[in-house]
Amino acid sequence: MLTQPTLKVLIVDDEPLARLRLRGLVEANAEPRAEVAAEAASGEQALTWLRDHACDLILLDVQMPGLDGLGLAQALMGRPLAPAIVFVTAHAQHALQAFELEALDYLTKPVRRERLQASLARAAQRLVERAAAQSRNPQEAPPADDGPVINITERGRLLRVPLAEVLYFKAELKYLTLRTATHSHVMDGSLTDLEQRLGDRFLRVHRNALVAKAAVRELERHVPTVGDGDGEAGGELGWAVRVAHVNEWLAVSRRQVAAVREALAGQR
Repeated sequence: MLTQPTLKVLIVDDEPLARLRLRGLVEANAEPRAEVAAEAASGEQALTWLRDHACDLILLDVQMPGLDGLGLAQALMGRPLAPAIVFVTAHAQHALQAFELEALDYLTKPVRRERLQASLARAAQRLVERAAAQSRNPQEAPPADDGPVINITERGRLLRVPLAEVLYFKAELKYLTLRTATHSHVMDGSLTDLEQRLGDRFLRVHRNALVAKAAVRELERHVPTVGDGDGEAGGELGWAVRVAHVNEWLAVSRRQVAAVREALAGQR
């Protein structure tokens, strides 16, 4: 019979007092036993910690500067043996989006002791079930980690596109185009939000385009086309970047030329 292990919990909240209260509630919980493995004040700090450590459960605030809770949850989706996520926030309007991100539970502040206990019990049960599945299939290797994914709803179906396959995002009227080497997908969202969530893996080359740094292949002058929004009247040459695999050219704003050159230099 499998014994119930002590839950290792990561608390992510930008408010120190909120983290302190959650720590006290977690450590005072008698059953199941749980311990706070670490605290983080932002989504970025949490991702950095998770690169070298593991936990069973993340108690996650939604609204934080920079990478928020929803962005962190999306970044962790699809990872093998990913920790369970319980959102802890004062804003109940995010509940539907939280469960779309496969959250285990959603707690509103101030957190009640009995509600947290119920969430910890669900996380502990999930851990026991996972251990049981592994014991039944000891030779089964864990699935490969494809890293973070972008979730897209297209024609009524949910698509999970590995972030490593994305070449660029481009704003088109009210929507975004996500481009891979083989497909173009239409999605909702904003480039500003994506830029904050994806960190320095992508480069904002223009107000309407966010390009994977690894896909930047060439920078050269070009004649601006209608809609570029760059260059002067009269057809003055602007700048464009060539994107790998699809050999498409995207306009580069003058203020971003230096950043694109730096990205190219970093590939050498």
